[in-house]
Amino acid sequence: MSAAPVIPWLGRHSLVSEPHEEPRVSMSRIPFDQLPADVRQAVTDKAGAVHQAVTMTGGMNSGVASVLETESGSVFVKGIASDHPQVAAQRREAEIAPHLPTSCPRLYWHLEVGGWSLLGYEVLSGRHADYSPGSADLVLVEAALTELQRITVPADIEIKDAVDRWADYAPPGTLQHFTGNTLLHTDFAPHNVLIADGRARLIDWAWPTRGAAWIDPGTLALRLMDAGHPAENAIAFAGRFPSWRNTEPEAMTAFGSASAALWREVAEEDPTPWKQRMAKRAAAFRLALL
Repeated sequence: MSAAPVIPWLGRHSLVSEPHEEPRVSMSRIPFDQLPADVRQAVTDKAGAVHQAVTMTGGMNSGVASVLETESGSVFVKGIASDHPQVAAQRREAEIAPHLPTSCPRLYWHLEVGGWSLLGYEVLSGRHADYSPGSADLVLVEAALTELQRITVPADIEIKDAVDRWADYAPPGTLQHFTGNTLLHTDFAPHNVLIADGRARLIDWAWPTRGAAWIDPGTLALRLMDAGHPAENAIAFAGRFPSWRNTEPEAMTAFGSASAALWREVAEEDPTPWKQRMAKRAAAFRLALL
């Protein structure tokens, strides 16, 4: 039996809002057939006649999130009103899409029409990654991140810089370690990694970042700890990537301190259990890197 389609790239970012950016605001979900006629026609012009539209229930940051069955095949459409504060994140997602590795869902088209910003994505069938110790998914996640580590950010694309993202959290005098031109994902929560067709697919690219390549292995290590890996094992996994293995120890300790400070702030602002848990993991991560 084939796996059911999973559409987890609806903008369900683990930190809820990006530091130094507009807070993410939940919005009501609108069925595709309730969009204005000119907007639906623009989608039809791109995808062909729509035979069926199924509204997705997951996520909270897309006004439109529908899987369309069209005469040219399936397409996942997510959209946001053009005047919404979060539309900049979706446009940034569209801008970076052509430069993403093959482990990422393909963006077919981007439309700005009738007061809506819409993205048309490849539909994948799969499940969220299992990060638990001994999981066979870990080698697939390693392969996907290895591919991503080779991607540099084109000079003409304006995205957040790692130095700016961690400026309020890294110890004084350490931000130079965060500088680089590698394309970073920075949020390896398991719901942002889809296992499909025997590969790990990296999803939810609303917050792409330019920075040092070692940062992504570090963020992955923290998520492995949350899945049950001891700190030393998670850090050893990060060491499978040359960028982490070859970076200066001062960079690792700076990242550990920055991660602990960031998650402490997140948990203080919203003390939900999983954020409290991540703050504890980040504190243990910092100690393991000293």
